[in-house]
Amino acid sequence: MSSVAIEVDLPEDWSHFALPPALDARLTKLLDQQDQTGVLEESQQQEAEAMCKLVDMLALLRLRAERASRS
Repeated sequence: MSSVAIEVDLPEDWSHFALPPALDARLTKLLDQQDQTGVLEESQQQEAEAMCKLVDMLALLRLRAERASRS
């Protein structure tokens, strides 16, 4: 894996590193449906997986931004 260092202006409010409310609601709906029925259509499964990856990436960005602001 390679790495690249970039400089960005970080927002004061870490909540910017989160899913927008509409995407969060959609992901919740898909996950609730999966919990209730045990299945999702293939396109729904792909959509949910993509949003979960985005959530993970945003969480990592938030943690790294918090760490950088402390140093």
